[in-house]
Amino acid sequence: MKIAQRIADKCRDPWGHRPVTLAFLGDSVTHGCFEIYRSGENAIDTEYRPSRAYHHQLKQMIEDVFPACPINIIDAGISGDSAPGGLKRLQRDVISFQPDLAVVCFGLNDACGGKEKLGTYLDAMRMIFVSLRDADVETICLSPNMMGTRLLAEEDSFLRSVISPVVARQNDGTMDLYMDALKKLCETENVPLCDCYSQWKKLSALGADTTRLLSNHVNHPNESMHGLFARALFEMIFDL
Repeated sequence: MKIAQRIADKCRDPWGHRPVTLAFLGDSVTHGCFEIYRSGENAIDTEYRPSRAYHHQLKQMIEDVFPACPINIIDAGISGDSAPGGLKRLQRDVISFQPDLAVVCFGLNDACGGKEKLGTYLDAMRMIFVSLRDADVETICLSPNMMGTRLLAEEDSFLRSVISPVVARQNDGTMDLYMDALKKLCETENVPLCDCYSQWKKLSALGADTTRLLSNHVNHPNESMHGLFARALFEMIFDL
């Protein structure tokens, strides 16, 4: 990828090259959301730790290997957002910064809209890819993690009511449908896909308790599983 050469060139000659910037467009996972908690009788909020999200773990990995190349991160994740929302703010939040690489990760909230919203998701993702290509921004599509597959006994009744519809979309095949369609879209649009969803599915097939790998038991990976995203992106960027 071109970004790998940009990083190498900046490391070799810091004076001769402009700073390297990576932009990440997505939802709550990209925003840096982890645990959830009740913030009122019928309300929830989330713990924010963006410095432990996958993009900052990736930044640290790159800087460990190329220490003379500081990486600038644009965290354009917004909790609760979906692909259509990302498309609406794409120019403001990503393209206007002229990043060297954009990583796009949507699907969790989109899939919660049900199978009938698949076309809306794909149309928005396609336009995000086209707009980034027209702006000459190198792009990676990152497929998200699995959502929870079961309700845990320790959750109270209100949290169970929030989690239950999400679990249903994972278990009824809706999330798989969205991710299969995303893979085909990336092939059609010639956008590299960092397919971490498939990695989660493989872990699940081997017996891993993927629900326990979610810090909120719904859809936010824990810090270790953010590391899976970071490593996968690192390997794709440098073709390892």
